[in-house]
Amino acid sequence: MQISILGCGWLGLPLAQSLINKGFLVNGSTTSTEKTEVLKAKGIHPFLISLTANGINGDIENFLRNSEILIIDIPPKLRDENSESFTDKIKKLIPYIEASGIQKVMFVSSTAVYADDNSVVTEDTTPNPETESGKQLVEAETLLANTRFKTTVLRFGGLVGEDRQPVKYLAGKVNLENPDGPVNLIHQKDCIGIIQKIIEKESWGEIFNGVAPYHPTREEHYTKKAAALGLSLPVFSHEKPSLGKTVSGDKVEKKLGYVFDVNKVWKPL
Repeated sequence: MQISILGCGWLGLPLAQSLINKGFLVNGSTTSTEKTEVLKAKGIHPFLISLTANGINGDIENFLRNSEILIIDIPPKLRDENSESFTDKIKKLIPYIEASGIQKVMFVSSTAVYADDNSVVTEDTTPNPETESGKQLVEAETLLANTRFKTTVLRFGGLVGEDRQPVKYLAGKVNLENPDGPVNLIHQKDCIGIIQKIIEKESWGEIFNGVAPYHPTREEHYTKKAAALGLSLPVFSHEKPSLGKTVSGDKVEKKLGYVFDVNKVWKPL
C-alpha cells in the first residue's frame, strides 16, 4: 500500500520511516529543496510541494497518485506577519484530493480547538477555539469532513520528544501564568503509534484526541522537568486564577486499543 504524507517535518519524517519499516510505500513532501535528498536517503519518494492561499506549488497530482491514504501534517503557521490563511490552503488542496481518488485522509490538528474553560474535554466537546490558529484548524476540519472522502482528525496535545522539550523555553522565566492549569502532552512516538493504529484498525471518519493520560499542573510538571534536566527553575505567578483544560485521550485507548507510555512524556530524556 502507498501512503502520501504532506509535510515531512518533526513528526512526518519519522512517521514516514516507521511506515516504510512496516512495508508501506511512502510519498513525502517538503518545502525545502535541500531536504528532498534527506527524504530520498531514507527511502521516501520526495516531492517539493508548498501550499499557498492562492494555489499549490509543486507536482501535487503525482504526489497523490496511486496512494490509498493521505496524511496531512502541516502547521497553520499564523504567527508570522506574512502568514497566509490556513483555511484557504486547505480549500485549494481538497479538489486535488478528490480528483486523485484517495478515499482515506488523516488530518493532524490540535487540542487548541478546545477552550481553556477548566473543564474536561472529549471528542464530543464542541470546539470553541480562542486563538486564530485554533479557529482555522476547526475550519479546516470542517472543510475536510464535508467531502467525498473519509477524514479522520487527530487532535494532538503539546508535542514532546527527545529533541523537543517545552520546558527549555520556560526555564528561568518568572511570573508565568496558569500554574494550576493541567498539562496535555503527547510524545512523538505515541503520535506515530496512534497513526499506525488508525491505519491498522481502518478507523476513518473519526475524531481522536491524542493526549497522554498524564495531567499534573503546569507548575508541578515544568518545575520537576527543569530540575531533572539541570535547568533554571521556572517561577509561576498565583496572582490570577489559572485557566486550562484537561483533554481526555480515553477514546484512543478504548476504540483503538492503544496504550500510551506516560514515562515518555514526563521523563527528561
